[in-house]
Amino acid sequence: MKKTILLIGSFDTKGEEFVFVRDLIETRGVSTLLLDTSVLDEPLFTPDITAGQVARAGGSSLTQLRKEADRGKAVDVMMAGVQNLVPGLYEDGRFDGVLSLGGGTGTHVATAAMRTLPAGVPKLMVSTQASSDLSSFVGVKDITMMYSIVDIAGLNLLSRRILGNAAGAICGMVEQQIPAVEEKPMIAATMFGVTTPCVTNVRKKLEESGFEVVVFHATGSGGRAMEALIRDGYFVGVADLTTTEWCDEVAGGVLSAGPDRLEAAAETGIPQVVSCGALDMVNFHAMDSVPKKFKKRNLYKHNPTVTLMRTSPDECAKIGKRIAEKLNQAKGPVVLMLPLKGISSLDQKGKPFFDPEANKSLFDSLRKHIHSSVRLLELDLHINDTAFAEKAGDVLTEMLKNNDRQK
Repeated sequence: MKKTILLIGSFDTKGEEFVFVRDLIETRGVSTLLLDTSVLDEPLFTPDITAGQVARAGGSSLTQLRKEADRGKAVDVMMAGVQNLVPGLYEDGRFDGVLSLGGGTGTHVATAAMRTLPAGVPKLMVSTQASSDLSSFVGVKDITMMYSIVDIAGLNLLSRRILGNAAGAICGMVEQQIPAVEEKPMIAATMFGVTTPCVTNVRKKLEESGFEVVVFHATGSGGRAMEALIRDGYFVGVADLTTTEWCDEVAGGVLSAGPDRLEAAAETGIPQVVSCGALDMVNFHAMDSVPKKFKKRNLYKHNPTVTLMRTSPDECAKIGKRIAEKLNQAKGPVVLMLPLKGISSLDQKGKPFFDPEANKSLFDSLRKHIHSSVRLLELDLHINDTAFAEKAGDVLTEMLKNNDRQK
């Protein structure tokens, strides 16, 4: 079946570049669907979805935007417009992948549309901004960012090569055939380097029981991505064994997943096994980036660009309370597992983050604040002990079986 690429962009100021890309795509036998976000002037060619339609979908009109000449408002309206239009176009089968070219404003508008699409839909943004911090553009979606090197302002030897690569890339994405595999119910899991033995063994255990385990790196964006996919209905259960992102949220580290972490599974009611993986550490960048107020704390150089700080008893108490409050909201079954002999590979005798007092503060806080609806399992094991992982796998498997019987 013939594939179609949605092209999003300002067809007035960047019309020449979009024509070039459109023609390359169509030469390959792939169709295009053209969505115009121009505000200043008329497009250089006739689009399939006009800027006027986008503006109306965003709650205004092109005439009004041009009359007001307020760039900030125009960007907000066009962003809202593409966010309202693009999901429906995809659901109607109008396109298979999306490509855009742009500077700062164009990148904001186009990636706003891309973030409304499900994971797996090919999304490629050629941008002058792609060598900077991309978090505001990508969010937690699988958007591929390609640095344009030169501005999207006319065709030249270099820009033709780069835009040609983009056209080939998006066509390759939509034409790529993925070998069919047996679909299995999926479980989300969280992991950090210091909890890898635990999560690896849990994954093997769950796979033996017929599940497919999707592991998220608990680096802030990983937690946010997992929360979004839980809400999208991808998972039947969660092995949230590495809740370390709460350390950064509470203590001010650089890898927070935000205050909504742990809410998606609670809201959707899917079974959760939750533990304290890596709640002994707050993340910073290189050692010289650690805030002055923390310079005298227990710091550990994980690698040249990552510095870890041991959580204090006071911070652990606060973290335990926040986690308990989230688990108490759960509409479905929750088991909280406490590994009493250590919560990361750095938290054991002879290791730099071994701190029984801090762990006691964490465990006591969790015990104090969880409701009776949360089942508490305390194991005299380290989180990376094989027996702990086997117990976590068995508990979640049984929860999923019971959940299925109740449906």
